[in-house]
Amino acid sequence: MVSTIVSRAVRAAPVLACLLFAVNTRAEPLRQAPMTQNDILLSFAPVVKKAQPAVVNVYASRTDKRPRNSIFDDPIFQHFFGGGGNGRPGSPTARSLGSGVLVDASGLVVTDYHVIEGMTDVKVALADKREFDAGIVLRDQRTDLVVLRLKGGENFPVMELGDSDALEVGDIVLAIGNPFGVGQTVTQGIVSALARTEAGISDYGFFIQTDAAINPGNSGGALVDLHARLVGINSAIFSQTGSSIGIGFAIPVNMVKIVLAAAKVGGHKVHRPWLGASLQTVSKEIADSLGLDRPMGALVTDLSTSGPAAEAGLRRGDLITAIDGQSIDDPEGLGYRLATKPLGGGASLTYLRNGKLSNASIKLIPAPEIPARDQVRLKGTSPFSGATVINLSPAVSEELSIHGVSEGVVISEIEEGSQAALVNFQIGDVIVAIDDEPIKTTRGLEQAASQYHNYWKLTIRRDGEMITTVIGG
Repeated sequence: MVSTIVSRAVRAAPVLACLLFAVNTRAEPLRQAPMTQNDILLSFAPVVKKAQPAVVNVYASRTDKRPRNSIFDDPIFQHFFGGGGNGRPGSPTARSLGSGVLVDASGLVVTDYHVIEGMTDVKVALADKREFDAGIVLRDQRTDLVVLRLKGGENFPVMELGDSDALEVGDIVLAIGNPFGVGQTVTQGIVSALARTEAGISDYGFFIQTDAAINPGNSGGALVDLHARLVGINSAIFSQTGSSIGIGFAIPVNMVKIVLAAAKVGGHKVHRPWLGASLQTVSKEIADSLGLDRPMGALVTDLSTSGPAAEAGLRRGDLITAIDGQSIDDPEGLGYRLATKPLGGGASLTYLRNGKLSNASIKLIPAPEIPARDQVRLKGTSPFSGATVINLSPAVSEELSIHGVSEGVVISEIEEGSQAALVNFQIGDVIVAIDDEPIKTTRGLEQAASQYHNYWKLTIRRDGEMITTVIGG
């Protein structure tokens, strides 16, 4: 088996090439299993030597408490948060340890958002032991990605970006990172699955699954193909122990490219195409009612009248099965495919209506910010004190993953230790009503919150559910 490669293996790159590329003139490498003992003794050392210099260690710290409801508290998906537990609430200093990948010679580094979440100071150590302070260029929490820029230095080693859509289950991959802070480490495995959308790690759930050993500290490190090209950023593991059991997830490099492109032009956020439709996963019962032999696609349940989907002629009940010829299994898959397309131009949606397949061309435009956000930081003695609120718009709904509501006021920030934090408001909560009076705008909420109340009857919408509670004044 390939996984039994030993240290005395032949390390000549031309020999390895003979195994991987039976005919050098082919557009794609010929995939084949090792057939002889000599095949088994080949080494991945040439691949590692080319890729390893571009993999870095990322050290982040802050001097206040960890944000409430951190993703690091998820008991199932153990995001890689090294540093020996210094991030516990109440610690005077919190530290995070992860990995990253140099993707531009000017010093741009891609790593996971959760590696630097809530941190204020970031340092990066290269494979050659040089260390640099790093600034945060762009945070994209929705994809769990962040772009850093090294301060000082030039002509950094860079890893070539591959094509994650070209991967196939069974392809050999290498994971390079800094597990447990022991130093740069390389592990080898295969692509176990593609288009994993059930992981629940980020808004764009569409992950490469691998059995290459990935552990705490590997987060943000490189998943590399046998051309030494970056195909994914290691993001999470499925584990009941906190250590690798052979189920790791990586963000596809084609998503990384979109985030990197925004960072290179000076953007502080990533603008993605807007569909303007609410989608539902197809169950077996729905598939049977549509005459499908299996659940597939994304069912349109609602449409924005001014959105690209409605303008293209889609209707409620249409089943989207492909975008630009790439099949869609669920709404997460469609969201990923759409999010990896650049703004401008169009895309073709294939959909099923009344048993007939049709195509529609949609415009690749960002979600509009209408009405304007009109951000307000609430003060005083109300339950909302310490919360920052903004008006809901299609753009805000996209950013905060709010579905099923088209207007209102949403909480965008919460000051730690504030009254709003103590009441347990959460970012993304939509304030529907106070004392049964509807809240339509941020200024309306500001006025309502400034009035004296013996008690507060609050109605909010959270994760699609209405919650009503009464709080003493």
